[in-house]
Amino acid sequence: MFTDKVVLITGAASGFGKLLAERLSEMGAKLALADLNAQGVSALADELGENAWAMTCNVANEDQMKALADGCVERFGRLDIAVNNAGISTEMKSLLEVTEKEMDINFAVNAKSVLFGMKHQIPHMLAEGGCILNVASMAGLGGAPKLAPYSAAKHAVIGLTKTAAVEFGAKNIRINAICPFFTHTPMIETLVEANLEPFLSGACPMKRLAEPAEIVNAMLGIISPDNSYLHGQCIAVDGGVSAF
Repeated sequence: MFTDKVVLITGAASGFGKLLAERLSEMGAKLALADLNAQGVSALADELGENAWAMTCNVANEDQMKALADGCVERFGRLDIAVNNAGISTEMKSLLEVTEKEMDINFAVNAKSVLFGMKHQIPHMLAEGGCILNVASMAGLGGAPKLAPYSAAKHAVIGLTKTAAVEFGAKNIRINAICPFFTHTPMIETLVEANLEPFLSGACPMKRLAEPAEIVNAMLGIISPDNSYLHGQCIAVDGGVSAF
């Protein structure tokens, strides 16, 4: 179903982005891959072959996000699907200890990247339609103690997703967000190393964290061309956390 579809993925050097790129490549997609990790994203593109193109990109920089979307279209002729996946989290701490720098970097990488991404991806989709998936978080659907800057930025991702969905649904551009629970990716390695995994798992009815493949399988379903009426949704993939 993804044969010859042109898919842009940010944060593609590791985690969800890397696994998604690998799966889509197996399914015949053409891939525009971006990450601040120049070596990692270039190595992935080399591994996936001629239908993969890599760009080093700071997703918080609007000019670079425009260059990424434009470069994708220049390379492959169009843009069918965009996955705004890049994200970061800062140290867990009380809201009373949060610094301005921590707020700024969370909003820059997690929220501005989604705004700038959609701003420059959507114009390339207006003629023939398209699909955008923004990676939010369960922290964007509810409170996330000790992660105030991250939670605030991911709430912004959900607001941006719903706003864009209302604005561009009539243009045949589907826009959704996925909201994963804690997953075994490099971003949570510090939490695992701090022996917080039992505490985090305890908050989930399934009593475990997610595996990357479980989230990527959901992402593939959301962006599938067959899922043509799924629009404006922020979908929890959380092992039942939102059932509480």
